[in-house]
Amino acid sequence: MNRKQTLILTTTFTLISLFGFAQNFDINTLRDINLKRDKSLDGTFIFITNNASTLSISTPILIYSIGFINKDVDLKKKGIYMGETFLVNAFTTTALKYSINRDRPFVTYPDIDHKVEAGSSSFPSGHTSEAFSTATSISIAFPKWYVITPSFVWAGIVSYSRMDLGVHYPTDVFAGAIVGSGTAYICYKLNHWINKKSNKSIFFEGNNYNNLN
Repeated sequence: MNRKQTLILTTTFTLISLFGFAQNFDINTLRDINLKRDKSLDGTFIFITNNASTLSISTPILIYSIGFINKDVDLKKKGIYMGETFLVNAFTTTALKYSINRDRPFVTYPDIDHKVEAGSSSFPSGHTSEAFSTATSISIAFPKWYVITPSFVWAGIVSYSRMDLGVHYPTDVFAGAIVGSGTAYICYKLNHWINKKSNKSIFFEGNNYNNLN
């Protein structure tokens, strides 16, 4: 066996070992969360997870509506930005789900006790990406601690509920958080770049926006 063949064989073995370790860590962590959960909290987590999408959709609509009623152009722009973020995140998450097509954990491991219905593929977590997309975009639009802290606490609880209820692996949730936060930040940067290129006022007027740059 020559040096090149040895390198290929070693690399392949290492990757297989790492994949096996990651998969074992994933399911073992999920079992610890799901099978050892406090079942008295099932109703609370089901409520949180079932209303996550409603809150993510209603937030930009509410902000835009308040801006429209008060004739506040800056507030309307923030609502539009959050709506754009929601749509970009939904498209990105759906594309990843159908591309990767990972089975739900309760399909692969029947001992997982899933408490809510889950239809599409598992990776990444759509509820998590929605929650973190909303939390990040509202934190960018309103960069105050009393907005940022509860937003991300809520997003974290939504994420945990998906594992507690047995419908997502930890890696699904982690990826969802990255996708959600990433799409919000990318939309923010794109809006800033587009407005700068067109010589219009910056996307968010006032000191709050300027302090982020």
